[in-house]
Amino acid sequence: MNVAMMTRAALMAAVTAVAAQIAIPLPFSPVPFTLQVPAVILSGLLLGPRYGALAQAIYLLIGAVGLPVFAQFKGGLGVLLGPTGGYLLSYPIAAAVAGLATNATRGAARRRALWTSLLWGCAGLAVIYALGATWLAVVTRLPIAAALAQGVAPFVFFDLIKVALAALVAVAAAPAIAASRI
Repeated sequence: MNVAMMTRAALMAAVTAVAAQIAIPLPFSPVPFTLQVPAVILSGLLLGPRYGALAQAIYLLIGAVGLPVFAQFKGGLGVLLGPTGGYLLSYPIAAAVAGLATNATRGAARRRALWTSLLWGCAGLAVIYALGATWLAVVTRLPIAAALAQGVAPFVFFDLIKVALAALVAVAAAPAIAASRI
């Protein structure tokens, strides 16, 4: 691992921490509306599966030790073990899945790169939803249908927009990042 990639991973962990603070609590759900999804997907799309996952693992470790980097300035293991813990713990996997688009989009035409990034970004979002809703159901003892109604359904429309924005940013930034790797 070189210094440039370590720096990029640390920066994406910081971006995720900042995005988490843009949070709107929802009265009907323990899951707040945040801007973490585009940060997670973007880390995978920009850094690739390995370093995208590393960026999100760094984010989780910083929060686990108690720094208030999770939504609404929370931190600690209690957050990771609480109702939203599954969403958080899915981030390295989701970033790795989204990162599968990185090699496919290198050298591809912009339109193809955008569609590939969007596809893998949506796959990463599906990972977040699957692990997050399952964890939510287990921790809160909700039926899975109720967990999906509280932890997925209210977010789908806006999360798809966030994934699309992350894909647009990644495709726009990819040439500059690729040039800086030389």
